[in-house]
Amino acid sequence: MRHDLVRADPDAFAALLRSRPDLDGAPHVPDWAARGRPLIVRRYHPDEDRTFVPLGLPLPPAAGKRRIGLALPAEALTALPGPTLAASRGDAPAAWQPTLDALLAHAAAHGLVPRPFGALLWQALTGLPYLASASDLDLLWPVLEIPPDFLAGLARIAAAAPMRIDGEILLPDGAGIHWRELHEADGPVLAKHLDRVEMRPAPRLREPV
Repeated sequence: MRHDLVRADPDAFAALLRSRPDLDGAPHVPDWAARGRPLIVRRYHPDEDRTFVPLGLPLPPAAGKRRIGLALPAEALTALPGPTLAASRGDAPAAWQPTLDALLAHAAAHGLVPRPFGALLWQALTGLPYLASASDLDLLWPVLEIPPDFLAGLARIAAAAPMRIDGEILLPDGAGIHWRELHEADGPVLAKHLDRVEMRPAPRLREPV
């Protein structure tokens, strides 16, 4: 699914790079797989070969903040567990820590386990400097259903936070919906899947089953 993490076989990754002259000289890229650094599953572009897994490799700001799109066969990839917010909070700035406390308490109260993506995820996994003073906190919230009052509580935490809190609610069918849009919308919202996008009714999604 989108946002899943994988590790690429170094030989397969090197072969891919030989077919991508546009990546010649890109910092960190040549030894990315050899160092065991992960890639992230992204959404397919409309004309992409569906027999390959669509992948992303975002470079840190000092290396141009380039988002590199790649694709490899599934047999060249090993699935990796995504770190939780609790496990990666040590890589976050000190100014974020009170907000992280509030987010983790809010998550626990609703039986949820948030995972970071974006800058915090990549800094935690690679040790490279992705976070800057103006960085957002991007979070994934996997749910079976959206708990009552969860989005309102998240909005209250975000309103008092020193950084912008972005991210997606991940539904059981793999759809990802921006949490803020889901909280505020009275009509349909964009839901992103691995292979498509669609509109889903926000009020119905917010209703408890």
